[in-house]
Amino acid sequence: MSFATNARRRRVRLGLRYLLATVVTVLFLFPVYWLFTISFKTPDEIFAVPPVWVPAQFRLDNYLILFTEGDAAVIWNSLVIAGVSSVLAMTLGTFCAYSLARFNTGGENLAIWIISQRMMPPIAIVFPIFLAFVFAGMVDTFHGLILLYTAFNLPYVIWMMRGYIVDIPLELEESALVDGCTRWQTFWRVVFPMARSGLMATAVFTFVFAWNDFIFALILTRTEVITFPVQLTHYMGGQSNFWSKISAMSVLGTLPVFIAVTLLQRYLVRGISLGAVKG
Repeated sequence: MSFATNARRRRVRLGLRYLLATVVTVLFLFPVYWLFTISFKTPDEIFAVPPVWVPAQFRLDNYLILFTEGDAAVIWNSLVIAGVSSVLAMTLGTFCAYSLARFNTGGENLAIWIISQRMMPPIAIVFPIFLAFVFAGMVDTFHGLILLYTAFNLPYVIWMMRGYIVDIPLELEESALVDGCTRWQTFWRVVFPMARSGLMATAVFTFVFAWNDFIFALILTRTEVITFPVQLTHYMGGQSNFWSKISAMSVLGTLPVFIAVTLLQRYLVRGISLGAVKG
């Protein structure tokens, strides 16, 4: 009797957990669903009371307006800036992390000092950076934002990759060196394959940081290199908001991140958990 009672209690607890997980998932996904449906609604459906939960017809008019008016070009701007800066930050940061992990460059405290630079609030340095960019003629340019995002994400990349490289047994590299590999060959054939998951996970977060940045892009762009987050603010005014454009642009701006995370999901999960269990 006690065994049956305990089994029933376990089933009830398991059911309650699934119910709670379902409720939490719905709460978190509902804003995404609502944003997605608004992008296909007509103005009458957007402002309807009671709300229209499902559009009567999925129209592409809101998306076509973004392309015909040229607003969708900001997605390309953000892709170029976030993509190139992420590649540069990952390349430079990984080499720096390898130097810190294997040669103890700068001593024990240099890595902590490097990551502390990432903790500096952007609002505290955006004005002097703006003055420097004006002096250098890099305001509203691709190379200006790429350089800035590369420098801004380097501390994060160095800190993360240093942790992944430290977890790789040093004996593997020593064996490769004894077998005649150069330091570069050892890095490419031993370190890189074993740290690939961590590298991919760090690259995804680096890309997202650059993609979502608002304060630097707002201050350092004008008309030529407007990014996705800045473009969204153009649809918000004191009298009214263009909700159809806001929702459609938000969906377009979410797609690159969604695709990147989907393609690199297996690396992302493995990279986040890398080094979490030791035994």
